[in-house]
Amino acid sequence: MTKEKTKKTIVKKDQPPKEKASQPRKLKGVVVSTKMQKTVVVAVNKFVQHKKYKKRYKVTKKYQAHDEQENFQEGDKVIIQESRPISKKKTWQVITKQ
Repeated sequence: MTKEKTKKTIVKKDQPPKEKASQPRKLKGVVVSTKMQKTVVVAVNKFVQHKKYKKRYKVTKKYQAHDEQENFQEGDKVIIQESRPISKKKTWQVITKQ
């Protein structure tokens, strides 16, 4: 008596068509440094809630953003938008001043 090995074939159902690419993310923040050429550092604040205690607290994250004309100064409120990688840490671009 020999056992025959049977292969199971997986049949994939028709997948729905891919949706359009989503819009790039936009964040609001404050310029905290302009010491690099064509680059500004933007601090973005957001509130998060503690999972257990439900207290809200502020978290600040800094992003390096591309500023081609070097128009922005420290303290300016700006909107940054996600873009293709410009350098190792620069994947954001400054759009407008608020």
